[in-house]
Amino acid sequence: SLSLLDTNLPAEAETELRSFIAKRLTKGALFEGMGNVASVGLSIPEGKVGCYYCRFQQESLLETATSESDINAPEYVVCFLGGSEKEDTFRLELDKYIQNLKINLDLEQNNVEACVSPYLRSWFEDAICPVQRVVQLFQDKLASLLHAALSYTPVEVKNADERTEKDISRFLAAASLQGLVQEGTMTSLCIAMTEEQHKAMVIDCSGPQPQLHNAGNNRFCEDWMQAFVNGAEGGNPFLFRQILENFKLKAIQDINNLKRFIRQAEMNHYALFRCYLFLKSCGSGDILLKVVKVEHAEMPEARNVVTVLEEFMRE
Repeated sequence: SLSLLDTNLPAEAETELRSFIAKRLTKGALFEGMGNVASVGLSIPEGKVGCYYCRFQQESLLETATSESDINAPEYVVCFLGGSEKEDTFRLELDKYIQNLKINLDLEQNNVEACVSPYLRSWFEDAICPVQRVVQLFQDKLASLLHAALSYTPVEVKNADERTEKDISRFLAAASLQGLVQEGTMTSLCIAMTEEQHKAMVIDCSGPQPQLHNAGNNRFCEDWMQAFVNGAEGGNPFLFRQILENFKLKAIQDINNLKRFIRQAEMNHYALFRCYLFLKSCGSGDILLKVVKVEHAEMPEARNVVTVLEEFMRE
C-alpha cells in the first residue's frame, strides 16, 4: 500500500499518480536508487506530463543484523513532474538529488515530514536549473568553461556564494566527457592537467560578471558557446541541457574520427596529412591531441604519428 507523505498536486491527480506508481511497484519495475522517466496522464491543465520516479529505502539508525529490520525499514517513492519526458536528460542529477534526500531522512528520522517538504519544493531550482544559471552568468565567457570541462583543466572558484560554486561544479561535471571516454584515459588526462597546475583556470566571482584567469579557448568551444547564448532568449533549462549533450556528442565524434585517421596514418602518409587537416579544421585540435596522446601512450606506431602531428600543429 502507498500512503501520502507530501505533495502539491490536486487530490484527483495525486490519486491517479499513486495508481500509476502502484502498478509499477506491482510489476517490480522500480529499482532502489535508480530513477525512471515515463509519460503520465493526469487530471491537471497540462494533461500529459513527464514523471521522474525513484524508490529508496530509509536506513535504520539501529544497526541490527536481522533480516526483520530490513523488512520494517520505511520505503519511499519520490515523483517529480515536468512538462514532458525531457527530465530524462537530467536523470543523473535527479538520482543524486534523491541520494541527498535519503541522507537527510536517515539523519532526521524523528522529524521526516519537516525535513522532506522544503527539500522537495526546491527540486527544480536545485537539480534542473544550474546549467541555465551558469549560461546566464557567464554569457560569452562560457566558451572558456566549456574548454576547461573538455580538457579536464582544474578550476578554482573564488569569492562565490555557495549556490554559484555548486552550479559551476555541476556544469563542469555535466560538460565533461566523463563516462563517454575510457576511464583510464580520463584518469590520465586529469593527472596530466593537474601536473600543469600553473595552468589551472581561476574564476573570480567578486564582481557582477565572473573574471577568468589562465582561461583556455578554441573555435569549437566558441561555436558552441554561441548556441547556448542564442538559446538563452527562451530561458528553457531543458534546451540548455540538450545543447550540452549535443556538444559532448560532437566532441566524442571528433575524437573517434581522429583515432580512425591515426590508425590509417600508421601505414599511409596521405592519411597523416588528412589527420593534420582534420585537426586544423575541427576547431578543437588542442584538446583532441591531448586525448589521443594519452590513449596511445602505450602504442609505439600511433605515438609516433601523434608526435609528428604535434610538431605540425606547433609550426
